[in-house]
Amino acid sequence: MENEPDHENVEQSLSAKTTEEELNKSFNLEASLSKFSYIDLDKELEFKNDLIDDKEFDIPQVDTPPTLESILNETDDEDESFVLEDPTLLNIDTIDSHSYDTSSVASSDSGDRTNLKRKKKLPDSFSLHGSVMRHSLLKGISAQIVSAADKVDAGLPTAIAVSSLIAVGTSHGLALIFDQNQALRLCLGSTSVGGQYGAISALSINNDCSRLLCGFAKGQITMWDLASGKLLRSITDAHPPGTAILHIKFTDDPTLAICNDSGGSVFELTFKRVMGVRTCESRCLFSGSKGEVCCIEPLHSKPELKDHPITQFSLLAMASLTKILVIGLKPSLKVWMTFPYGRMDPSSVPLLAWHFVAVHNYVNPMLAFCRGDVVHFLLVKRDESGAIHVTKQKHLHLYYDLINFTWINSRTVVLLDSVEKLHVIDRQTQEELETVEISEVQLVYNSSHFKSLATGGNVSQALALVGEKACYQSISSYGGQIFYLGTKSVYVMMLRSWRERVDHLLKQDCLTEALALAWSFHEGKAKAVVGLSGDASKRKAVVADRMVEILFHYADRALKKCPDQGKIQVMEQHFQDMVPVIVDYCLLLERKDLLFSQMYDKLSENSVAKGVFLECLEPYILSDKLVGMTPQVMKDLIVHFQDKKLMENVEALIVHMDITSLDIQQVVLMCWENRLYDAMIYVYNRGMNEFISPMEKLFRVIAPPLNAGRTLTDEQVVMGNKLLVYISCCLAGRAYPLGDIPEDLVPLVKNQVFEFLIRLHSAEASPEEEIYPYVRTLLHFDTREFLNVLALTFEDFKNDKQAVEYQQRIVDILLKVMVENSDFTPSQVGCLFTFLARQLAKPDNTLFVNRTLFDQVLEFLCSPDDDSRHSERQQVLLELLQAGGIVQFEESRLIRMAEKAEFYQICEFMYEREHQYDKIIDCYLRDPLREEEVFNYIHNILSIPGHSAEEKQSVWQKAMDHIEELVSLRPCKAAELVATHFSEQIETVIKKLQNQVLLFKFLRSLLDPREGIHVNQELLQMSPCVTEQFIELLCQFSPNQVIETLQVLECYRLEETIQITQKYQLHEVTAYLLEKKGDIHGAFLIMLQRLQSKLQEITHQDEKTKEELSLKDVEDTMVETIALCQRNSHNLNQQQREDPVYGKGKLGEIQGLILGMLDTFNYEQTLLETTTSLLNQDLHWSLCNLRASVTRGLNPKQDYCSICLQQYKRRQEMADEIIVFSCGHLYHSFCLQNKECTIETEGQTRWTCYKCSSSNKVGKLSENSSEIKTGKTAPSQVKMSPSCHPSKGDSTVKAASEPVLDPQQIQAFDQLCRLYRGSSRLALLTELSQNRSSESYRPFSGSQSGPAFNSIFQNENFQLQLIPPPVTED
Repeated sequence: MENEPDHENVEQSLSAKTTEEELNKSFNLEASLSKFSYIDLDKELEFKNDLIDDKEFDIPQVDTPPTLESILNETDDEDESFVLEDPTLLNIDTIDSHSYDTSSVASSDSGDRTNLKRKKKLPDSFSLHGSVMRHSLLKGISAQIVSAADKVDAGLPTAIAVSSLIAVGTSHGLALIFDQNQALRLCLGSTSVGGQYGAISALSINNDCSRLLCGFAKGQITMWDLASGKLLRSITDAHPPGTAILHIKFTDDPTLAICNDSGGSVFELTFKRVMGVRTCESRCLFSGSKGEVCCIEPLHSKPELKDHPITQFSLLAMASLTKILVIGLKPSLKVWMTFPYGRMDPSSVPLLAWHFVAVHNYVNPMLAFCRGDVVHFLLVKRDESGAIHVTKQKHLHLYYDLINFTWINSRTVVLLDSVEKLHVIDRQTQEELETVEISEVQLVYNSSHFKSLATGGNVSQALALVGEKACYQSISSYGGQIFYLGTKSVYVMMLRSWRERVDHLLKQDCLTEALALAWSFHEGKAKAVVGLSGDASKRKAVVADRMVEILFHYADRALKKCPDQGKIQVMEQHFQDMVPVIVDYCLLLERKDLLFSQMYDKLSENSVAKGVFLECLEPYILSDKLVGMTPQVMKDLIVHFQDKKLMENVEALIVHMDITSLDIQQVVLMCWENRLYDAMIYVYNRGMNEFISPMEKLFRVIAPPLNAGRTLTDEQVVMGNKLLVYISCCLAGRAYPLGDIPEDLVPLVKNQVFEFLIRLHSAEASPEEEIYPYVRTLLHFDTREFLNVLALTFEDFKNDKQAVEYQQRIVDILLKVMVENSDFTPSQVGCLFTFLARQLAKPDNTLFVNRTLFDQVLEFLCSPDDDSRHSERQQVLLELLQAGGIVQFEESRLIRMAEKAEFYQICEFMYEREHQYDKIIDCYLRDPLREEEVFNYIHNILSIPGHSAEEKQSVWQKAMDHIEELVSLRPCKAAELVATHFSEQIETVIKKLQNQVLLFKFLRSLLDPREGIHVNQELLQMSPCVTEQFIELLCQFSPNQVIETLQVLECYRLEETIQITQKYQLHEVTAYLLEKKGDIHGAFLIMLQRLQSKLQEITHQDEKTKEELSLKDVEDTMVETIALCQRNSHNLNQQQREDPVYGKGKLGEIQGLILGMLDTFNYEQTLLETTTSLLNQDLHWSLCNLRASVTRGLNPKQDYCSICLQQYKRRQEMADEIIVFSCGHLYHSFCLQNKECTIETEGQTRWTCYKCSSSNKVGKLSENSSEIKTGKTAPSQVKMSPSCHPSKGDSTVKAASEPVLDPQQIQAFDQLCRLYRGSSRLALLTELSQNRSSESYRPFSGSQSGPAFNSIFQNENFQLQLIPPPVTED
């Protein structure tokens, strides 16, 4: 027994055209338009060995194919972590589209130019990625397919399979085999066999391209030898008869194939050859009775992966209508995984596709499967034990339904949606790179085979529904190319190389997009890249050269397409859009030589372009990204900004440029004329290493006005500030305005600057110039800042001999300049001595200053000639003491002079040092600016730990001695202080306050919570006499606020307080206290007496006084009296309540009458509201019933008139109506009129039922109104319908609405009357009027008995039990 086929003549696999020269050659050669040529890999390597880098394209050597180990050891550029998500795939180019399997169809490079035009693409993806796919028509194959159909009746194409050859099956059973030149090599089969077997429904070519399997629509299978064209096998019994072959696939084992029929079953075909006889054994892998399989895909491994551990299992993926299965055919049949779809559209097509990908340095197969709009990825691994594990990866969600899924390499997939639009997707990022319309292909669909029309259509509805969009046999991928079979043509799609993608954008005049795409290639960020080296340096070099070419083309285009020369603004806008792109990419590519030579020379031809170019450089210069410009460009740049009056920009640019190659003197002159001081200093420093000249130039400007005592202008102030900063930078070793001075120059620069500052005279001094002009000028300009600069410099000085000499020298000069001159302010002098005190206080101090100078300063500050600048002098002296100058003075003398000069802050500073805290209180009280801070100070001393009890006692005693001052200053603060710290000594404090007004303010702040002090009143523990003393003072000084205050006070005795208010004759207050005590009667009498007195005052005044007097006071008193009565009436019994007024006098006589009227009013109001509510409810009920009956359809009992007993359709010739009553009787209107069954009511006609009226012996509705009311005769609804004639239907009579109650309403009202029948209203009113004469009668009063005679109100049938409100209501 021998296996077949022989493997002696293995075809060479396809190879991609990998050079731009080949692509251009194929585009330009018309002769190759109709050829389908493959380039042999050996020849490619031999012929272009000097042009192609093996590493760049990862091309393996033919004689030594790479092993799995070598692939696994390749560098991984895109390794990522992997947790139940889609791992980022590595670019293993040998298993993608860059190596042996990337052979391209020769003519696909040079197809018809009209067919090369791109279809609609998403604008964003096009601008970002360019055109990713190349779409070409295979003209030779397409023409011969059409020719075969015409000449030999081959029929339309139905299936395609691609390997080293292309096989196309037809509808008449022929298989056309085309070679690499698109020439027809074989025509297998015949139309007679096609008539017997039907159309070819599936094709498969084995790995070595030696055998072809054909599946037919009627179920037969044939095997052909592709070398000789012989029929090797004709298989008719491999699967159940009467089912079409949907798929047939060779596995990696050439003796093993898989077929899938329209019954949904899957069979394994094993080919054997025994004693020269070829046989085929069939085994069922999956029965269609368990679920119909409509897609199968065996795992094919590349030659270099033949030793992969997965390949020994011979994996097969199957997709049924409900789930996915992965099975192993070897060594024995085993199911490794099942995966259900979930809910989806039943018409969507299941798709399967295998590909080897690299994840975590391991190459493993990945299965993509989808049905509908979600693509799932499953990674298949084998563990050490030999078991297979399937891991679900990150899935891909789409917005369209798929009908085909194809891997083009391990990172890029091509999807075809149901509207025949291709989507190129990057699998790692799930980004859509391109979309292409392929409707022009006129794709062949396999619907007839899925419906098995050739065998009578004996398939399930579900499989037939899926077959509507099935195109499995019309699309075949091989070597990174995808072939699409149309009804009259074959198209091929492949990834463009990176150069072709860039060139494609250039042809469409998208230069900016081409540069952006090329830069993404340069940086390694582009997607679906073909033809670039994995080595970063080589990749960048190749792409950079191409980008330079594009930039030259871009510059030429910018100049060529410049708009009208006369429109400057339009020209500027044009170049502002174009030139920055050139500058950006030249600097990104680090090609300054290109930018400042060829590009600059080219753009300088146009003055506007030159200006825009120079302005583009500014942001790069300011960010220090552009250094080392040529002298000519720097000069032109400065001149350009100078011409445009942008001098601030010029200054910012100069300090960032290396200006050693410019004309220094010219630049300095320009800077000085335009006041660019920063730039001038920078040029001196960097251009000439000159650090003194800029200072001399600035001193010449600011010194004269300062020496003359004039105010500096704003410009001069700016110069002075820059001078100070410049000196500070020089002495600190920093360059101005930015950077650092070279380390070897730092000591020299410091020495030069110091020597310059301490010069006795300036270079061109006049005889009148005072000594040390530079130090003097800086001290006059800003003493504090200049001394700060010196202080920072002293910090940096090392303690060497020269540094010590410099420090002492500068200090002596400062003292000489300031002490011996009287034109410095106290603040300036104080700043100097503060500076000296800080320096002298340092532990490593080496300075010497004569102590008598500090005494002179003290005299100067404390004994001024005038009182101006008092606070300034005090602040200066305080800073001097705090800086360490205290050691330079005798403390007792200092305190005396400070007290004499009223420097209370100085006194506080000294007392603080000696812990004499009590004397500090005097300092605060004497200082008008800080006197209110004394409370916080006392509080801090008494509450903050760290002070001794003696110190706290002395502070408290001092506060007690000045308690009147404290109270007069802030009563609230004083009260809060006393209540917080010495609540038990409040009475002592009260005794110390002799002034009654101050005592009143103190007590009010202490006791009245409305004053806002935060003290717990319960903790004060004051006796009531203190509160009563406060109330007495309140009666004296603020009598109007006594009542309001008493309402918030708590701790006082009522009797004593009443005596105080009576003493001061505060009657309202006395009444309030009596009310609070419970003596309501006494309070009322006082208020009444006060009201009478006020009335008497008004009546005894003369006319003039009356006019002036207001009744407001009387009104207020009356309101208060009434309020008193209202507040307390609910606490009195009936007798007390009536006693004051109601029981006596004229009001008592009519009391019963008034109360009776009020009760009657309440009763009648309640009666009216109740009756109205009842009537409204009844009316609502009636209307609801009426509406329901009107809207309800009527159902007549018979179809003839109840009077003439004829069908109601008999009178079609007359304009007659049909009248139907709610009782079910039907009449002609003419018959009813003859029987006089109408009623005229206010000019309107109403109908009555003749039969119902006759049975009740009533002829007309108006003859017996009582019966109508009881509802015995009248119909509940009258409904008139038109006769059968549509034209006469418009004369319908409508029932008119009447103002009177209808019978049902009358019936409802009678029922209501019977239900609620009782005493009439007249009887009620009569009884009320009879009983009103009795004085003691109070209707419905709970306190009195009813009348002696029988009242209707006492009748048990009287149901309206309405009780008026009680008379004794609050």
